[in-house]
Amino acid sequence: MNFIHLQSRKATENDMDFLLDLRIKTMNEHLKSSGFPTDDDTHLKRILYEFETAKIMMYRKEDIGLLKVKYKKDEIELIQLQIHPDFQGKGFGKHILKMIIEESLFSEIPVYLSVLKTNPAQKLYARVGFRTVEENEHSFTMKFSK
Repeated sequence: MNFIHLQSRKATENDMDFLLDLRIKTMNEHLKSSGFPTDDDTHLKRILYEFETAKIMMYRKEDIGLLKVKYKKDEIELIQLQIHPDFQGKGFGKHILKMIIEESLFSEIPVYLSVLKTNPAQKLYARVGFRTVEENEHSFTMKFSK
């Protein structure tokens, strides 16, 4: 895959239909199996969480996903990374993660994320170097650091 065509743009209110559809397609199964609600209002609340950090990921000018990253003084928080199912398994998520890891290595600031235990994305996170540092009933907190 040629990732030179991978771009991002700031998410706006005009993206809400895409973001709701994306969230339903990427998260409903994992949320249901963890006992969490999957109604539209709950999804919209999560979409709006830290919305100022939201970027629409695009490939060849087509919207393919969502990325939310919050840069703090002593950590980088990967809030959300969702790739539309039509584009999963093609290396986009891994490529985006590696870009965030490069920022982490350059700045010498660790990256943290939280992932549901039922979400197979945790395997991808582990493959690129994230390690579980905490867990609760439903999720793992994972960290990447040098």
